[in-house]
Amino acid sequence: MRPKAKGNPVRFVPFDAADFLSDEQTQLAYLNLALEDGDAAEVLAALGTIARARGMTQIARASRLGRESLYKALRSDGNPSFRTVLGIAGILGYRLQAAAVKPTAPRSRSRTAPASRTA
Repeated sequence: MRPKAKGNPVRFVPFDAADFLSDEQTQLAYLNLALEDGDAAEVLAALGTIARARGMTQIARASRLGRESLYKALRSDGNPSFRTVLGIAGILGYRLQAAAVKPTAPRSRSRTAPASRTA
């Protein structure tokens, strides 16, 4: 049997990346890293983290969305419209741009080709 720990127990504080995004340069770098990965959920989460770092209430007010709606939209499992994403990015002072990259092979769809008719 393990002896009980003496003194104050260790207290864990939840990690929030917003606490470390204290300036615009760091926030921009954080968003660009998420965009480089190309994962939509990661981009949404990064926008949400930056919005929290700047003050979610102010961002919600500027976007004319309720604070709770904004939180939902910017979760990694959120499903906001593209218009909403562009609007929030604009409010945060960002413009999303496309850059040329090496094309990737299209994902194959598991559809079978239609049978050809022979007369």
